[in-house]
Amino acid sequence: MWQPAERYPDPAIEALDASFERYRLFNAAVERLYTGCRWSEGPVWFGDARHLLWSDIPNNRILKWDEETGAVAPYRAPSGYANGNTRDRRGRLVTCEHGGRRVTRTEPDGSLTVLAESFDGKRLNSPNDVVVKSDGSIWFSDPVFGIAGHYEGERAESELPQHVYRLDPDAGTLEIVVEDLRGPNGLCFSPDESVLYIVESRAAPHRRILAYDVVGRGLSNQRVFIDAGPGGTPDGLRCDVDGNLWCGWGMGRDELDGVMVFNAGGRAIGRVRLPERCANLCFGGKARNRLFMAASRSLYALYINTQGVVGG
Repeated sequence: MWQPAERYPDPAIEALDASFERYRLFNAAVERLYTGCRWSEGPVWFGDARHLLWSDIPNNRILKWDEETGAVAPYRAPSGYANGNTRDRRGRLVTCEHGGRRVTRTEPDGSLTVLAESFDGKRLNSPNDVVVKSDGSIWFSDPVFGIAGHYEGERAESELPQHVYRLDPDAGTLEIVVEDLRGPNGLCFSPDESVLYIVESRAAPHRRILAYDVVGRGLSNQRVFIDAGPGGTPDGLRCDVDGNLWCGWGMGRDELDGVMVFNAGGRAIGRVRLPERCANLCFGGKARNRLFMAASRSLYALYINTQGVVGG
């Protein structure tokens, strides 16, 4: 059962390396903002409206948390079994939908534009997570999780390997940037966009976080950035302005559930312990210094002494 910290500093925020101390605020604690989901995913911050959206996939809805009042209400239901969310460089919501096996954009009037739903004449699997680069291109992962059953989508046969794609929404072109990973999942760019990190969530024997050099419209120099080790379960991830990688983590075990933090060299420097597995996260608040964590049935938040990368 969730219990807030009774005193500062919050023991749930743990330094694994002395370099993490600068990011920990002694008088900031983990807060639970909401509980009552079946599986929380895809948080995205709307600073201009002072609210956060996130997906509750099995309940087929996107929820909205209001910063001023703390109220939570449905934003879109049904949501097409929405998973990952982000904003494009014009502030519009971009969403990965398991149900429609597509990536959509929400226009200012609330209408939906389908950005991608097929490749080479075949249906996508179930777009999972998404990030938008500063040039406006949209990069997303396409594993089969949403078509594996009738809980987070609808059971269907896969028509394509599990790729990572780059979409140019202005030209309407979709191209493969990484071919046939084993469960491509969370992804994010480094602060200068020279590196793309991708979680390979079905890699064997351990889940991995891969790193790629960004070269023009494509990627090169694949390497293992993090071997998650036995039981390690990286999922969604985002970078802060110092290049640290904040990764949703866990597998229903106290010693693993929460957020792991790695520096730009791949060394684990800190963690945020949660009572639930964290699937995804984002930075928000007025200064992008509040970490929002979508974790199993709940939404958590923590103020930290750094800022998330713009657009992340």
